Amino acid sequence: MGSGALGGPAPAGEQLSVVVPPALAGDRVDRVVATVTGLSRSQVAHLVTSGAVRLGGRPVGAPSRKVAEGEVLEVVLSPTPAPGLQPDPSVEVEVVHADAALVVLEKPAGMVVHPGAGHHTGTLVQGLLARFPDLAGVGDPDRPGIVHRLDRMTSGLLAVARTEEARASLAAQLSSRRAARSYLALAWGRMEAEAGVVEAPIGRSERDRTRMAVAAGGRPARTSYEVRRRFASPAPTTYLECQLQTGRTHQIRVHLAAIGHPLVGDERYGGARPALPLGRTFLHAYALELDHPVSGERLAFTSKLPAELEAVLARLGPEQ
Repeated sequence: MGSGALGGPAPAGEQLSVVVPPALAGDRVDRVVATVTGLSRSQVAHLVTSGAVRLGGRPVGAPSRKVAEGEVLEVVLSPTPAPGLQPDPSVEVEVVHADAALVVLEKPAGMVVHPGAGHHTGTLVQGLLARFPDLAGVGDPDRPGIVHRLDRMTSGLLAVARTEEARASLAAQLSSRRAARSYLALAWGRMEAEAGVVEAPIGRSERDRTRMAVAAGGRPARTSYEVRRRFASPAPTTYLECQLQTGRTHQIRVHLAAIGHPLVGDERYGGARPALPLGRTFLHAYALELDHPVSGERLAFTSKLPAELEAVLARLGPEQ
């Protein structure tokens, strides 16, 4: 029986036995297994469902099971891990910038960034792997090179790391807010203030676990905004620029909905309305600034508003 050391990937076919340390007490068992083995979340899920993860000698029934200090965690690693991502050259990737360390691209609305529940093929990372095979060894095998995401129905700029050093640099820039991300959005209703900040924690909704919500036990989240224009017809709307100060799931969508101004076209958070039919969310990542992970040069990228969103703006008026 092997003994697992925290942080290092373990070879397939080995059995690991770890006594849960105080630092991991209370964590979900799937997260602890990922920490111990270095495997991706999908690979850990495969191990749990196959009965290869045990606590106190018994197979773990659910990946959300919390571990306690001193429990013995055993993991039997499969000799044939769950299959990894396959490159898909049919997925078109619009590259804005590419060098040996960094790729900046334009993601269209409707494209999923990486495989997940209900989306196993045709994702952005599979198209990226076909064009940049070296991404396969960078970061999480399920989302190689990805350091930040855009929701499926959000379009715009996305940065991808091509080396592990670049990934670490970009992640640190995002965490420290050195990297700046700006979005253009159209929200329902008239926002009176010219600028503002929404600061409220975000977590999973208790009523619907597929949705995020402002929640007391959520993670800290902060979004700033500036109003660009206001319109009165066909219904009051506000065109604004938003900046992420943190990077929580669905952050802009949740924050604006929480203050009574959901985004036009956002079905999940109350923004799909007959007055302005739109088959996507009116949210576009139009500006991205970051330091190049190797040279340190400050890079700035901008993206035009997609034609379908320009068409919505053209229908609005008069300005207020």
